[in-house]
Amino acid sequence: MPPSRRRLTLVATLAGFLLGFLDFVWIRWVPYPLAELGNSTAVWAVAAFALGWWVRCGAVRAAVAATVLLVVAVPSYYLAATLLQGDDLAVVAAPSSLLWMVLGVLAGVVFGPAGTWARADGWRGVLGVALPAAVFVEEALRFVGRARSGYPGGWWNVPIDLALAALLVVLVGRTARTRLLAAAVALPLAAVGALVFAVVFG
Repeated sequence: MPPSRRRLTLVATLAGFLLGFLDFVWIRWVPYPLAELGNSTAVWAVAAFALGWWVRCGAVRAAVAATVLLVVAVPSYYLAATLLQGDDLAVVAAPSSLLWMVLGVLAGVVFGPAGTWARADGWRGVLGVALPAAVFVEEALRFVGRARSGYPGGWWNVPIDLALAALLVVLVGRTARTRLLAAAVALPLAAVGALVFAVVFG
């Protein structure tokens, strides 16, 4: 049975707090190159997808829950930075933080429903499986660009992200046909995502 609204609100809020807080903990104490996963837009998008998967049905409910998750995660991240590193909590209201919250709304609207679609048949099922893989492929493309620019350790993150993309297709896809189609669809989706990311962040 899908979760009740009260339970969904509680889970989305708590999961958002944990995502943001543990993200900062991961970055601070996990060694590179795995530390990059703590600062990964793909990981946050897949967290929204996972919540949508748990919701099971109802694209609107999944979108709202995923949006709450990602928006709450942003101030939680900066709270962790304040408690563990002594950063100024006022950064929560900085334009960059507000931008990440807005992007969290957009990502929640896309990846929350994708989690419910991944349980469906037809094109929704294929797209639902492809989207979480696509964000890791897109992130791998960004690491290629950063590595070429001299970013230390960037090449290590390329196979890590690609392996996670493949793992998601295998775990989420319910049939071999869905997995193959999703893998094919994930590539152009990743290209579109790379273009959008370049336009937004330059």
